[in-house]
Amino acid sequence: MKKVTINDVARHAGVSKKTISRVLNNEQNVSIDTRARVQRSFKELGYRPNPQARGLASNQSFLIGMLYDNPNKSYITDTQTGALDTCQREGYNLVIYPEDFESLDLLERLEQLLINSHLDGLILTPPFSDMLPLLELLDRMAVSYVRIAPSVCLELSPCVISNDTEASYQMVRYLISLGHTRIGFIKGHPDHSASHKRLDGYMKAMNEADITVVDELIEQGFFTFRSGEECGRRLLNREQPPTAIFASNDFIAAGVLKVCAQRKISVPHQLSVCGFDNAPISRYIWPSMTTIKNPIKPMAAEAAKILIKSIREESLENTVIKFEDELIVRESSGPVPVQ
Repeated sequence: MKKVTINDVARHAGVSKKTISRVLNNEQNVSIDTRARVQRSFKELGYRPNPQARGLASNQSFLIGMLYDNPNKSYITDTQTGALDTCQREGYNLVIYPEDFESLDLLERLEQLLINSHLDGLILTPPFSDMLPLLELLDRMAVSYVRIAPSVCLELSPCVISNDTEASYQMVRYLISLGHTRIGFIKGHPDHSASHKRLDGYMKAMNEADITVVDELIEQGFFTFRSGEECGRRLLNREQPPTAIFASNDFIAAGVLKVCAQRKISVPHQLSVCGFDNAPISRYIWPSMTTIKNPIKPMAAEAAKILIKSIREESLENTVIKFEDELIVRESSGPVPVQ
């Protein structure tokens, strides 16, 4: 089968090759009718643009990188999927870069990556979104970037955020409404700003309800199933264990549920267990988990959209886009047990 070329599309649409190139590169000086006619020709002829050829013509690579270091595979998958949806629609390719946030030579390696990869822009996920030396490097190299869920210096770059503190507050208020006062909390990875925001929401709700925050009911987790098991055992070994445990993500909470199953602790009749993120495991585990729905895919999709606008030097109406989390009540939470 003969490969469809840009010449074929130009003839079919009745325009010049230069106009086709302008449409491919999303340039602004093409009328709406002409753009629609060219795109119809793309579809009818089955034309697939060559990213490398586009790059040579426009001095762009049409490559966007995404930098991450996160043990939560569900978060990574949702973030990639959201960004990829936008990239594919806009004619860009997404390249994923897993990196060790604590690596001593991180900045040197990232600088070489940016030099060698010719990326048009970079999406930064937590904890990289709060790494100020990295932001300085990107600014110095004139690399466009957007941050997902940063907690510091929001004015430094375009970013997308969510209301994790408020969502955590609502979760604890919900548990208090069920009669719980001994509410355990398992923190997420200390390098991630979301961990601190979720703890802030817990503290705010407890203080507002005039409930004493007991230090021994707060444990340090790491967004992993294993840390949920370890923290869950410690909390349940207390002389006065909690009647509810709120974990900073669903994988931690799932680890707590495993410990409950091992010890034959009935959830939610003897202990309520809640998570955060609405990861698939929260729906598939039994009892299904009360959690917070974090709009990870829409945030990543919006981040990619903002970044592409920046690459094209289009004006941005807002440089900080806020998304709302949502409390989802399922079977793992219930009233405080009757003593």
